Amino acid sequence: MENLEEKDLNIMPRIGDNVPDFDAITTHGKIYFSDFANGKWVILFSHPADFTPVCTTELIGFAKRKSAFEALNTKLLGLSIDSIHSHLAWINNIKEKTGVYLDFPIIADIDMKVAKLYGMLQPNESKTEAVRAVFFIDPFLNIRLIMYYPLNIGRNIDEILRVLEALQISDKHKVAMPLNWENGDKVIVSPPKTLKEMESRINDKSGDKLDFYLIKKDLVQEK
Repeated sequence: MENLEEKDLNIMPRIGDNVPDFDAITTHGKIYFSDFANGKWVILFSHPADFTPVCTTELIGFAKRKSAFEALNTKLLGLSIDSIHSHLAWINNIKEKTGVYLDFPIIADIDMKVAKLYGMLQPNESKTEAVRAVFFIDPFLNIRLIMYYPLNIGRNIDEILRVLEALQISDKHKVAMPLNWENGDKVIVSPPKTLKEMESRINDKSGDKLDFYLIKKDLVQEK
């Protein structure tokens, strides 16, 4: 039987869940997550440890693309199981060595409270370091997409931005995105849900149609 600690480590928030709220010490001071989000999208991501090579490349990558996230009404919020002093020293070191400033908040989760709350600790990978988790959280504080990477594989910032934009466009236009979709590509019309809708789709000659259940169309977006 699992003990309480093991049970805590196995908590896994799911897509569609309302996010667990929390307070935490960050490099920007103490935050309450719901107040921090404040009606914006949030990318909450964890990394295993400060002053480690893969994490350094990732955090530099997030910092360099911060303006792209802001253009999508999105805040960045990092986390690792390190002290605030370690975070500050690491940020300063990266700035001195590369000129890149990590000016988004990073949670100092030294007690593992947030890591356990969000399932960032994967016991068979590590019980003391968070895996590379990414939570896409919408303005209504719902989890919309989750990515998990192991300790030794860095994430792809372009892919994080791609799926973030896909989520937002899908919400706005009530469409779905096909394989390898990028902004400007055709989108998928939602499949029919009634016989009447199916008959209408069968007779529809517009768009890029494989069959009634798979129709693609160009998406006209406002400038």
